[in-house]
Amino acid sequence: MSSSSASSSSAASAHADLTTDRLVLRPWTTAEAAAVVGDSRRADWADDFPAEGDRVVAGLFGQYPDWLGPYGHRLVVERDSGLVVGSIGLFWPPADGTLEIGYGIVASRRGRGYAPEATRALAAYALAAPGVHTVVATVELTNPASVRVLEKAGFHHWATDEQTARYRLLA
Repeated sequence: MSSSSASSSSAASAHADLTTDRLVLRPWTTAEAAAVVGDSRRADWADDFPAEGDRVVAGLFGQYPDWLGPYGHRLVVERDSGLVVGSIGLFWPPADGTLEIGYGIVASRRGRGYAPEATRALAAYALAAPGVHTVVATVELTNPASVRVLEKAGFHHWATDEQTARYRLLA
């Protein structure tokens, strides 16, 4: 990868942070998930973190423990400030070599290119996992900003229905 390369990781170091030019993607801790679910504030969160999507994901960790694993969900940390500004994740385990990715950056940090930067890094990391050859994302047609994120991250459109578009990145 180029300027936003993920740090090299293997299964042995799968919980390692992924670092890009401006971000660190680090695994959630159970304490952070509990704080989100419990509506507590932490000093290292941007003022508008967590967003609704973060609350949904944090609430599902008990049902999907693999999401806290090496190929699960991560917090997006702004390197300059050290603040959590969003989350990104893979919906593990893969199905027939395919993983779905989801992401969200808080409103105060949107428009800075963080979402494509994080998406590129996590997708590259996912494609290096054993048996994974495709990363997909589904976006609402009413969300053109998310479409732009995927296109900037190198994903290609491959299907559309009445309400959503599907994008994918192949190994």
